[in-house]
Amino acid sequence: MRSSLIALLTLSLLGSAAAFADAEIGKTAPAFTLKDTQGKSHSLADYKGKTVVLEWLNFDCPFVKKHYGSGNMQKLQADATGKGTIWLSIVSSAKGKEGYFEPKAMEARQKKEKGKQTAILYDSDGKVGKAFGAKNTPHMFVVDKDGNVAYRGAIDDQDSADAEDVATAKNYVSAAVEDLRANRKVATADTKPYGCGVKYQ
Repeated sequence: MRSSLIALLTLSLLGSAAAFADAEIGKTAPAFTLKDTQGKSHSLADYKGKTVVLEWLNFDCPFVKKHYGSGNMQKLQADATGKGTIWLSIVSSAKGKEGYFEPKAMEARQKKEKGKQTAILYDSDGKVGKAFGAKNTPHMFVVDKDGNVAYRGAIDDQDSADAEDVATAKNYVSAAVEDLRANRKVATADTKPYGCGVKYQ
């Protein structure tokens, strides 16, 4: 009986580990296809040959508000997309949880926040977030033109919700994008993310 319970517990733990993975630096990014606020599908594979920034988003998280309220996130998005980078904001909040909005409400919120991302994508069942190991909002990933994870972690080195910290912060995401644009190895490829926990189901 005891051995059966241990076996069941082991299987349960293995299942949990498999459900929540981590996108590894230098390895192929987990494949996904998600729909945006207008119902259009976006696959990571569609953007092979381009640098892709993935931003885990919850507009109501204080740490996210820091970057949108200061205009920092929109500037990063505009700078990146203006030079050919794809910027996908992924919402892994489950329906009914903080950060989830129905499509029209999400579009209204995007407009209010003046978001400049390529698209906002829904991951309501959390499968994509867990495949990447996205734990926070904002949790950031940069995928290179070959489809490999080039950066994962925090948006910058200021672990706070204070908008005043943006001015003195070292931005890891913009640095990673610039390194890739210059065909350089990303200098800082892995950092500890900060922010609100992703509101998975």
